[in-house]
Amino acid sequence: MAEPQVLPEVDALSEPFWRSGADGMLRFQRCQACDWWIHTPKPRCPRCMSDDICYDPVSGNAEVWSFTVNHQTWSPDLEVPYAIAIVEFPEQHGLRMTTRLVDVPLDRVQIGMSVRVVFQPAGDLYLPVFTEAA
Repeated sequence: MAEPQVLPEVDALSEPFWRSGADGMLRFQRCQACDWWIHTPKPRCPRCMSDDICYDPVSGNAEVWSFTVNHQTWSPDLEVPYAIAIVEFPEQHGLRMTTRLVDVPLDRVQIGMSVRVVFQPAGDLYLPVFTEAA
C-alpha cells in the first residue's frame, strides 16, 4: 500500500488515536467514570460529561454497518474504485468509525460483513483501515 499523500490533522486530543497502531492495537477513548467508549476524540464524555478519559484498546474486530463504493479520484494515492465503510465495533452498540476497506473485492463487500483492522503506516502515524476477517 502506498503512503497516502493526504494525512489527517493531528492535535493533542487525537494524537494517541493516530499513533496507537504502532503496536497493532486500535485504541479509542474510554470514559473512566461511566465506561463509555468515545469516537471521535472529545475532551469530555458525551454520556456523563466526565473529563476522566483515557485511550484503551478495542478488539479491532468490527462489522460493516454501511458502505459506498467511490469511483471519483479524490486523492492521487487512492486507486478507484474503492470502498468506504462505516464499521461498528462489538465493544459498544453505536461505536462506529468511517474507514476504507482494503484487499477486499468490491463485489464481496456487504452490510454485516465481518472485518478486522489493519494499519497503513504514514510516517509516524498509523491509519486504521479494514479488511475482511478470516
